[in-house]
Amino acid sequence: MSHYEGGLNAAEGARFAIIASRWNARIADTLVAGARASLAGNGVADDAVDVVRVPGAWEIPVAAAKLAASGRYAAIVALGCVIRGDTRHYEHVADGCAEGLMRVALDFGVPVLNGVLAVEDVEDAEKRAGGSHGNKGEEAALAAIEMASLLEQLP
Repeated sequence: MSHYEGGLNAAEGARFAIIASRWNARIADTLVAGARASLAGNGVADDAVDVVRVPGAWEIPVAAAKLAASGRYAAIVALGCVIRGDTRHYEHVADGCAEGLMRVALDFGVPVLNGVLAVEDVEDAEKRAGGSHGNKGEEAALAAIEMASLLEQLP
């Protein structure tokens, strides 16, 4: 019986992409900083990380598809923040983004980590962007390294 498990050591020459929304920029910027710190703290050189900024969470999947299709990246980290409002727009954006990211991962075989927060209010976002719930950007970046490592091992 074989056992496969990813580690937190990026393969030599592995490149990572971070795609981040400019909408709710204060939260997104904190998530990006956390992701970059996690990558750097686990041996990923700064010049092996590309950061792509898009207008909002809705636009993240199409950018992810373009990057995944390039074959240049071991994993892609998607970051942003969608805050519930008074209309159903929140559900459309958050659900559409998540579904699009999963589709990119499955279609291209590249790990696409969903660090796009879908929260009730700004306070919830702050808790998940460096507050009492940690930094979800850091967590997504760690998962990106681990998944890239795992995929290198799988037959």
